[in-house]
Amino acid sequence: MSRYGKQPITILAGVDVTLGESGEITVAGAHGTLARVFRSEIEIRKDESTLVLAPRAKTELARALWGTYAAHLRNMIQGVREPFVKKLLIEGVGFRAEVAGQRMTLQLGFSHPVIVAIPEGLMAKVEKSVITITGANKELVGEFAARVRALKKPEPYKGKGIRYEGEVVRRKQGKKSV
Repeated sequence: MSRYGKQPITILAGVDVTLGESGEITVAGAHGTLARVFRSEIEIRKDESTLVLAPRAKTELARALWGTYAAHLRNMIQGVREPFVKKLLIEGVGFRAEVAGQRMTLQLGFSHPVIVAIPEGLMAKVEKSVITITGANKELVGEFAARVRALKKPEPYKGKGIRYEGEVVRRKQGKKSV
């Protein structure tokens, strides 16, 4: 039994949830509209101001999807009300980033600038050496932040690279001179 899936999901004020045909659920709010198709193994009912999930059959797949779908719905409701934010820190001499339209240009010590397209539905902002990524879709925000970080992961000797805010880079001692 899913402890997370058993709990009813509260629909917050200012959020509109629509149950569509063939398992599509649309969540609309102040910061956008998110839609997702859910499989038929989980029954989703909308009461006055709550969503209730229950498995249709007692299969292993239905039990696995129960809590997962509850988490997806909670994240969708939270995201259209208040966007998710990820911050990346750029560390290194000459390392910088700039945003122009839906493109981000990064100078990461390579012989060429790295140009990354910002996915639709996300906003990226650069202030000094901090990249702030915001969006209503938690999955998309996390995936894009991970893709940007993977361009130049922090190295353990000097700590140069791109890291998440609050991430601790384990430092190593350099060569010892005798």
